[in-house]
Amino acid sequence: MMTGKKSIASALALLVTGSLLAAFDWPQTEIDSSSFFSYFGQLRGGTISSSLVFTDSDEIKAADKGRVIATLGEHDESLSLFESTLGNAVIIAHADNLLTVYANLSADEQNMREVLTEVETGTALGTCSNSGWQEGQGCLEFQVIDTKDHSYINPRVLMPRFGEELELTLRNITAVNKKGTEIALGVQRTVPVGVYSFYKQRQEKAVPYRTTVYVNGVAMQIISYDRLVQVGSKLCTTGPKNYAVDMLYPDDKRELLGEITLPKGRNTVSFVATDILGNETALTYNMEAY
Repeated sequence: MMTGKKSIASALALLVTGSLLAAFDWPQTEIDSSSFFSYFGQLRGGTISSSLVFTDSDEIKAADKGRVIATLGEHDESLSLFESTLGNAVIIAHADNLLTVYANLSADEQNMREVLTEVETGTALGTCSNSGWQEGQGCLEFQVIDTKDHSYINPRVLMPRFGEELELTLRNITAVNKKGTEIALGVQRTVPVGVYSFYKQRQEKAVPYRTTVYVNGVAMQIISYDRLVQVGSKLCTTGPKNYAVDMLYPDDKRELLGEITLPKGRNTVSFVATDILGNETALTYNMEAY
Protein backbone atom coordinates (compact mmCIF):
# COMPACT_ATOMS: atom_id res chain seq x y z
CA MET A 1 0.00 0.00 0.00
CA MET A 2 1.31 3.48 -0.83
CA THR A 3 2.13 5.73 2.10
CA GLY A 4 0.59 9.17 2.51
CA LYS A 5 3.82 10.80 1.30
CA LYS A 6 3.81 8.81 -1.93
CA SER A 7 0.20 9.66 -2.68
CA ILE A 8 0.76 13.43 -2.67
CA ALA A 9 0.81 13.73 -6.46
CA SER A 10 -2.64 12.22 -6.84
CA ALA A 11 -3.95 14.27 -3.91
CA LEU A 12 -2.78 17.50 -5.49
CA ALA A 13 -4.29 16.57 -8.84
CA LEU A 14 -7.68 16.09 -7.22
CA LEU A 15 -7.77 19.44 -5.42
CA VAL A 16 -9.87 22.01 -7.25
CA THR A 17 -8.86 25.00 -5.14
CA GLY A 18 -5.67 25.82 -3.27
CA SER A 19 -2.54 23.75 -2.98
CA LEU A 20 -1.23 21.54 -0.19
CA LEU A 21 2.32 20.40 0.41
CA ALA A 22 1.63 17.54 2.81
CA ALA A 23 -0.28 14.29 2.85
CA PHE A 24 -1.35 12.17 5.78
CA ASP A 25 -1.27 8.54 6.75
CA TRP A 26 -4.45 6.99 8.13
CA PRO A 27 -5.24 8.07 11.70
CA GLN A 28 -6.17 4.48 12.55
CA THR A 29 -5.99 1.06 10.89
CA GLU A 30 -7.33 1.25 7.35
CA ILE A 31 -10.94 0.34 6.66
CA ASP A 32 -12.60 -0.21 3.32
CA SER A 33 -13.33 3.08 1.55
CA SER A 34 -17.01 2.17 1.37
CA SER A 35 -17.30 1.56 5.12
CA PHE A 36 -17.14 4.97 6.81
CA PHE A 37 -20.01 5.85 9.12
CA SER A 38 -20.29 9.37 7.69
CA TYR A 39 -18.52 11.10 4.80
CA PHE A 40 -17.18 14.63 4.38
CA GLY A 41 -19.75 16.83 2.61
CA GLN A 42 -22.75 14.68 3.52
CA LEU A 43 -25.85 16.07 5.26
CA ARG A 44 -25.36 15.49 8.98
CA GLY A 45 -27.15 17.05 11.91
CA GLY A 46 -28.70 19.79 9.79
CA THR A 47 -25.38 20.97 8.36
CA ILE A 48 -22.76 19.92 5.80
CA SER A 49 -20.40 17.49 7.50
CA SER A 50 -16.83 18.78 7.89
CA SER A 51 -15.69 15.44 9.34
CA LEU A 52 -14.89 11.94 8.24
CA VAL A 53 -16.34 9.49 10.77
CA PHE A 54 -14.82 6.02 10.90
CA THR A 55 -16.22 2.61 11.75
CA ASP A 56 -14.36 -0.42 13.15
CA SER A 57 -12.68 1.75 15.75
CA ASP A 58 -9.06 1.00 16.56
CA GLU A 59 -6.15 2.73 18.26
CA ILE A 60 -6.01 6.36 17.14
CA LYS A 61 -2.67 7.71 15.96
CA ALA A 62 -1.22 10.94 14.61
CA ALA A 63 -1.64 11.13 10.82
CA ASP A 64 1.61 13.10 10.44
CA LYS A 65 4.32 14.60 12.58
CA GLY A 66 3.44 17.82 14.34
CA ARG A 67 2.76 19.42 17.71
CA VAL A 68 -0.23 19.01 20.00
CA ILE A 69 -1.65 22.51 20.38
CA ALA A 70 -4.93 21.81 22.20
CA THR A 71 -7.03 19.19 23.91
CA LEU A 72 -10.78 19.42 24.38
CA GLY A 73 -12.70 17.71 27.13
CA GLU A 74 -16.25 16.49 26.96
CA HIS A 75 -16.88 18.07 30.35
CA ASP A 76 -14.17 20.73 30.49
CA GLU A 77 -14.89 22.98 33.48
CA SER A 78 -13.80 26.07 31.52
CA LEU A 79 -16.41 25.24 28.88
CA SER A 80 -19.16 24.10 31.20
CA LEU A 81 -21.83 26.12 29.40
CA PHE A 82 -20.68 25.04 25.92
CA GLU A 83 -19.69 21.39 25.93
CA SER A 84 -17.54 20.19 23.07
CA THR A 85 -19.60 18.66 20.25
CA LEU A 86 -16.41 16.77 19.36
CA GLY A 87 -16.30 15.17 22.79
CA ASN A 88 -12.78 14.53 24.03
CA ALA A 89 -10.43 15.63 21.25
CA VAL A 90 -6.77 16.24 20.43
CA ILE A 91 -5.69 18.91 17.91
CA ILE A 92 -2.29 18.70 16.20
CA ALA A 93 -0.60 21.42 14.14
CA HIS A 94 1.39 20.31 11.09
CA ALA A 95 3.44 21.96 8.36
CA ASP A 96 1.78 24.10 5.69
CA ASN A 97 -0.78 25.64 8.08
CA LEU A 98 -2.72 22.40 8.54
CA LEU A 99 -4.40 21.10 11.69
CA THR A 100 -5.77 17.63 12.32
CA VAL A 101 -8.54 17.03 14.85
CA TYR A 102 -9.06 13.61 16.48
CA ALA A 103 -12.44 13.63 18.20
CA ASN A 104 -14.68 11.28 20.18
CA LEU A 105 -11.75 9.94 22.23
CA SER A 106 -11.95 8.10 25.50
CA ALA A 107 -11.82 10.37 28.55
CA ASP A 108 -9.12 8.23 30.17
CA GLU A 109 -6.80 8.63 27.22
CA GLN A 110 -7.69 12.09 25.94
CA ASN A 111 -4.91 13.66 28.07
CA MET A 112 -2.17 11.20 27.03
CA ARG A 113 -0.49 13.95 25.02
CA GLU A 114 0.21 17.19 26.80
CA VAL A 115 -0.19 20.47 24.92
CA LEU A 116 3.00 21.40 22.97
CA THR A 117 4.14 17.77 22.84
CA GLU A 118 5.91 16.93 19.58
CA VAL A 119 4.51 13.81 17.92
CA GLU A 120 5.63 11.68 14.99
CA THR A 121 3.52 10.00 12.34
CA GLY A 122 1.85 7.02 14.00
CA THR A 123 2.19 8.29 17.60
CA ALA A 124 -0.64 6.75 19.67
CA LEU A 125 -3.29 9.26 20.79
CA GLY A 126 -5.76 6.92 22.49
CA THR A 127 -8.91 5.01 21.66
CA CYS A 128 -12.49 6.06 20.89
CA SER A 129 -15.58 6.32 23.03
CA ASN A 130 -19.02 7.94 22.86
CA SER A 131 -17.89 11.35 24.08
CA GLY A 132 -18.94 13.27 20.94
CA TRP A 133 -22.29 13.88 19.28
CA GLN A 134 -22.24 10.75 17.17
CA GLU A 135 -25.57 9.07 17.72
CA GLY A 136 -23.98 6.38 19.88
CA GLN A 137 -21.12 5.61 17.48
CA GLY A 138 -17.89 4.98 19.40
CA CYS A 139 -15.69 5.85 16.44
CA LEU A 140 -13.07 8.39 15.43
CA GLU A 141 -14.27 11.71 14.04
CA PHE A 142 -11.41 13.11 11.93
CA GLN A 143 -11.03 16.65 10.59
CA VAL A 144 -8.37 18.50 8.59
CA ILE A 145 -8.33 22.30 8.82
CA ASP A 146 -6.40 24.75 6.64
CA THR A 147 -5.73 27.72 8.91
CA LYS A 148 -4.41 29.88 6.07
CA ASP A 149 -7.53 29.52 3.91
CA HIS A 150 -9.86 29.17 6.93
CA SER A 151 -11.39 26.03 5.51
CA TYR A 152 -12.09 22.39 6.28
CA ILE A 153 -10.37 20.00 3.87
CA ASN A 154 -11.83 16.66 2.86
CA PRO A 155 -9.50 14.26 4.76
CA ARG A 156 -9.79 11.67 2.01
CA VAL A 157 -7.99 14.00 -0.40
CA LEU A 158 -4.84 13.60 1.72
CA MET A 159 -5.20 9.96 2.80
CA PRO A 160 -4.06 6.91 0.82
CA ARG A 161 -6.96 5.16 -0.93
CA PHE A 162 -7.95 1.71 0.31
CA GLY A 163 -10.72 -0.49 -1.07
CA GLU A 164 -13.69 0.16 -3.33
CA GLU A 165 -15.77 3.34 -3.30
CA LEU A 166 -19.48 3.47 -2.62
CA GLU A 167 -21.47 3.41 -5.85
CA LEU A 168 -22.87 6.80 -6.82
CA THR A 169 -26.40 7.00 -8.26
CA LEU A 170 -28.34 9.62 -10.22
CA ARG A 171 -32.01 9.02 -9.47
CA ASN A 172 -35.18 11.08 -9.48
CA ILE A 173 -33.62 14.15 -11.10
CA THR A 174 -35.72 17.28 -10.61
CA ALA A 175 -35.41 20.88 -11.81
CA VAL A 176 -36.54 23.74 -9.58
CA ASN A 177 -37.03 27.23 -11.00
CA LYS A 178 -36.74 30.54 -9.16
CA LYS A 179 -40.44 30.44 -8.26
CA GLY A 180 -39.90 27.14 -6.48
CA THR A 181 -41.78 25.07 -9.06
CA GLU A 182 -40.40 21.53 -9.13
CA ILE A 183 -40.29 19.57 -12.39
CA ALA A 184 -39.53 15.84 -12.52
CA LEU A 185 -37.33 15.29 -15.57
CA GLY A 186 -38.48 11.70 -15.82
CA VAL A 187 -41.94 13.07 -16.68
CA GLN A 188 -41.47 16.53 -18.21
CA ARG A 189 -38.57 17.89 -20.27
CA THR A 190 -40.13 20.93 -21.95
CA VAL A 191 -39.75 23.94 -19.67
CA PRO A 192 -39.64 27.76 -19.84
CA VAL A 193 -36.28 29.46 -20.32
CA GLY A 194 -34.71 30.42 -17.02
CA VAL A 195 -32.44 29.55 -14.12
CA TYR A 196 -32.87 26.06 -12.70
CA SER A 197 -31.45 24.20 -9.74
CA PHE A 198 -31.09 20.50 -10.52
CA TYR A 199 -31.31 17.95 -7.74
CA LYS A 200 -30.79 14.22 -7.45
CA GLN A 201 -32.08 11.82 -4.82
CA ARG A 202 -29.68 12.05 -1.88
CA GLN A 203 -27.91 8.85 -0.92
CA GLU A 204 -27.83 7.94 2.74
CA LYS A 205 -24.01 7.66 2.89
CA ALA A 206 -22.32 8.13 -0.47
CA VAL A 207 -21.55 11.69 -1.49
CA PRO A 208 -19.91 12.65 -4.80
CA TYR A 209 -16.46 14.16 -4.72
CA ARG A 210 -17.62 16.39 -7.56
CA THR A 211 -20.80 17.02 -9.57
CA THR A 212 -20.84 18.59 -13.02
CA VAL A 213 -23.73 19.84 -15.16
CA TYR A 214 -23.15 20.03 -18.93
CA VAL A 215 -25.34 21.84 -21.44
CA ASN A 216 -24.72 20.89 -25.06
CA GLY A 217 -21.34 19.44 -24.13
CA VAL A 218 -20.12 22.47 -22.19
CA ALA A 219 -19.50 22.21 -18.45
CA MET A 220 -21.73 24.93 -17.01
CA GLN A 221 -21.11 24.31 -13.31
CA ILE A 222 -19.00 22.15 -11.02
CA ILE A 223 -19.67 21.61 -7.32
CA SER A 224 -16.66 20.18 -5.50
CA TYR A 225 -16.46 18.56 -2.08
CA ASP A 226 -12.72 19.01 -1.56
CA ARG A 227 -13.17 21.69 1.11
CA LEU A 228 -15.74 23.74 3.03
CA VAL A 229 -15.65 27.35 4.21
CA GLN A 230 -17.75 29.15 6.79
CA VAL A 231 -19.84 32.01 5.45
CA GLY A 232 -21.62 33.77 8.26
CA SER A 233 -22.88 31.02 10.53
CA LYS A 234 -23.07 28.31 7.84
CA LEU A 235 -20.61 25.91 6.25
CA CYS A 236 -20.55 26.15 2.46
CA THR A 237 -18.96 24.40 -0.49
CA THR A 238 -16.22 26.35 -2.26
CA GLY A 239 -15.93 27.34 -5.91
CA PRO A 240 -17.36 29.94 -8.29
CA LYS A 241 -20.39 29.94 -6.01
CA ASN A 242 -20.67 28.87 -2.38
CA TYR A 243 -23.63 26.72 -1.41
CA ALA A 244 -24.84 26.45 2.17
CA VAL A 245 -26.81 23.52 3.51
CA ASP A 246 -30.23 25.00 2.73
CA MET A 247 -29.35 25.09 -0.98
CA LEU A 248 -27.15 22.01 -1.19
CA TYR A 249 -29.57 19.87 0.85
CA PRO A 250 -32.98 21.61 0.87
CA ASP A 251 -34.37 18.55 2.68
CA ASP A 252 -33.13 15.10 3.66
CA LYS A 253 -34.17 13.61 0.30
CA ARG A 254 -32.44 15.88 -2.26
CA GLU A 255 -28.88 16.91 -3.11
CA LEU A 256 -27.90 19.73 -5.47
CA LEU A 257 -26.21 18.78 -8.74
CA GLY A 258 -25.87 22.32 -10.07
CA GLU A 259 -27.57 25.60 -10.81
CA ILE A 260 -27.60 26.80 -14.44
CA THR A 261 -29.42 29.01 -16.91
CA LEU A 262 -31.19 26.89 -19.51
CA PRO A 263 -31.07 28.65 -22.92
CA LYS A 264 -33.93 28.76 -25.41
CA GLY A 265 -34.22 25.85 -27.81
CA ARG A 266 -33.30 22.20 -27.73
CA ASN A 267 -30.61 21.33 -25.21
CA THR A 268 -28.73 18.23 -24.22
CA VAL A 269 -28.30 18.39 -20.44
CA SER A 270 -25.93 15.93 -18.79
CA PHE A 271 -25.33 15.31 -15.10
CA VAL A 272 -22.11 13.66 -13.92
CA ALA A 273 -21.29 12.52 -10.38
CA THR A 274 -17.60 11.73 -9.85
CA ASP A 275 -16.11 9.86 -6.89
CA ILE A 276 -12.71 10.58 -5.36
CA LEU A 277 -11.03 8.01 -7.65
CA GLY A 278 -12.38 9.73 -10.76
CA ASN A 279 -15.07 7.14 -11.51
CA GLU A 280 -18.08 8.79 -13.16
CA THR A 281 -21.81 8.14 -13.12
CA ALA A 282 -23.65 10.04 -15.85
CA LEU A 283 -27.21 10.70 -16.96
CA THR A 284 -28.35 12.74 -19.99
CA TYR A 285 -31.71 14.32 -20.90
CA ASN A 286 -32.82 16.06 -24.05
CA MET A 287 -34.71 19.17 -22.93
CA GLU A 288 -36.45 21.99 -24.74
CA ALA A 289 -36.72 25.51 -23.32
CA TYR A 290 -39.25 27.94 -24.73
